Amino acid sequence: MPALKTPLVPITVASIYSHQALPGRMAKCTPDTAAAIQGIVEDLRGLGHELRLSDLFRSYDMQRQANLDYVQGRKKAYSPPPGGSLHEAGRAMDIDLASIGVPLSQFWEIARGRGFSPIIDSPDPSRSEAWHFDCRGSHDMVYRYVHQGKAGAAVAPYTQMAHSAIGAIGVQVDGLPDQGVGFLQGALIRLGFDPGRIDGVMGPRTAAAMRNAGVDPDDPGGSVSLLLKQRFASEF
Repeated sequence: MPALKTPLVPITVASIYSHQALPGRMAKCTPDTAAAIQGIVEDLRGLGHELRLSDLFRSYDMQRQANLDYVQGRKKAYSPPPGGSLHEAGRAMDIDLASIGVPLSQFWEIARGRGFSPIIDSPDPSRSEAWHFDCRGSHDMVYRYVHQGKAGAAVAPYTQMAHSAIGAIGVQVDGLPDQGVGFLQGALIRLGFDPGRIDGVMGPRTAAAMRNAGVDPDDPGGSVSLLLKQRFASEF
């Protein structure tokens, strides 16, 4: 069987755009992210406030344009090239800070309680990216794996986590010569094995991790997908 993609599901959530729902091209995310957003919406409504988003999902082309806008000075906030943002995996939201109605530090606690984490290290609403929150899910294991030095230092932990999450929904990741091997490497890390860096190359370390995980060499994508779905059911 082919590799099982993490699905993107539509979501209806308020936005900054004329106080209408977030436009459809952005209003989709992974199932666990959708559940987390809905939980935050309910938490804020319980306090008398409404969550509004300015961004959620970005396609490859949308991310490329966001990066170009940054590089060419049309936007101040940094946007990485395609392959570097959890927006591309349906796992990042940008919130309207004015809508939350509570101090940012309190929102951090609400968000964390639902599985979201801030991208900056202190709840200062004046800082760039104070509005950005990630629902890393099982891909946080990739971040930790790289941060621990198990995949070298050539590619940053956050970027490799993004590679894993983007590849999991079946979207192209530039720089990986074999997208299927890149998916497999990210999956193996999430399952607790040691394939090395997510580089899209089937080397001896990745092959050994496959054997240790009991992955069927004749159907690696399908085999590892079944293991992922069993371990991380909420993401499917």
